[in-house]
Amino acid sequence: MSHARPTALGLDFGTTNSVAAVARGGAADLVLLDAPDGPDAVFRSALCFWQDDAVPGGVASEAGPWAIAEYLEYPEGSRFLQSFKSVAASSAFEQATVFDRRYRFEDLGRLFLDKLAAWAGGALGGIGRVIVGRPVEYAGHRPDEALARTRYDAMFAALGAEIHYVYEPVGAAFSYAARIEDPATILVADFGGGTSDFSVVRIAAPGAERRCEPLGHAGVGIAGDRFDYRILDHLVLPLLGKGSSYRSFDKVLEIPRGYFTDFADWSRLALMRNRRTLAELDKLRRSALDPDAVGRMMAVIEEEQGFRLYDAVGRVKRDLSAAESASFRFAGGGLSIEAEVTRAQFEAWIAPDVARIEAAVDAALAAAAVPPTAIDRVFLTGGTSLTPRIRRLFTERFGEEKIASGGELTSIAHGLALIGEQEDVAAWAV
Repeated sequence: MSHARPTALGLDFGTTNSVAAVARGGAADLVLLDAPDGPDAVFRSALCFWQDDAVPGGVASEAGPWAIAEYLEYPEGSRFLQSFKSVAASSAFEQATVFDRRYRFEDLGRLFLDKLAAWAGGALGGIGRVIVGRPVEYAGHRPDEALARTRYDAMFAALGAEIHYVYEPVGAAFSYAARIEDPATILVADFGGGTSDFSVVRIAAPGAERRCEPLGHAGVGIAGDRFDYRILDHLVLPLLGKGSSYRSFDKVLEIPRGYFTDFADWSRLALMRNRRTLAELDKLRRSALDPDAVGRMMAVIEEEQGFRLYDAVGRVKRDLSAAESASFRFAGGGLSIEAEVTRAQFEAWIAPDVARIEAAVDAALAAAAVPPTAIDRVFLTGGTSLTPRIRRLFTERFGEEKIASGGELTSIAHGLALIGEQEDVAAWAV
């Protein structure tokens, strides 16, 4: 890494992982952050809280891999939050209550950034220009873009005096442009945890006054977390009472589905561990036709098994990317599951989501007024781009020979930092 003073910071704040890069004199370097297993550029977008009378306010916290380590040491005494980026544009989310302390989205965000900066060992300080990635389309039902912007402004304000927001796939396009010499029209497909975003970008030859020219964008709030939901919906939620009933006076009613929707949302699962929700679930359990199922849900919540469940789901997804079948295994909170899952089953479960992703690709091409035949390269990035069904969507439409990948978790931050060195950086901002 060069010792020249950095001129710009690129920050990819992701639903699942976050990455930072700094630019110096036309090149960008990833920022390595301290982690329990050694320095790493990829920092999990997670927070862990626990009670500690020795700290102000009585609640201590950690972020990234350190949050995971704290959680694993004492799960039942922790509150583990992940995927909280997915509520940035949600007007329904006002605050998270953790050990009777209330945190707004921007409070969680600032806390996360403070911890990330601390583990960066000062590498993020003193940089005046900061380029932050944002999705083309925010996650959630009817996302409020203006609300997300307000929350982002409050979250990132302390990072630098000059903050710019750039679409995440445009950052990836800039990173990819640094790898090629010939002019090309490319489609960037960025698949994260919460959103899938697409940009059509025209790349000029090196030395051109404007190397990359965005032509059109589109996005959809569907990505890896939605695929996780499909696995939970088919393998886990039926064992927790989804679809079953309870008695209310002389009626038999279905257990409200909202509990299962929250349980299967990584940003909300830990927040179900509050007195009100658990009291409601206990009332349902006592009147349920299958009280043991509701009891299992309560045990998973009370015993803070959310991360272990997330880990089991992630493992079977990764295994299905490499093999035609895989075993899903989870045991905790009185719940024990062992099931074989085939790739064909998984692809059938996510078929409605893939259809919406393909529609967003069509929308990006239409916004750019570019036919599929004019696309010279398709650059796939983001962790979910490694899913075989997602890759096949593009190989079938554009041809295997046009597909490029690499830096799935780091290309956005790398490109954002490079954009930060452009004289006309405001032209990239949205």
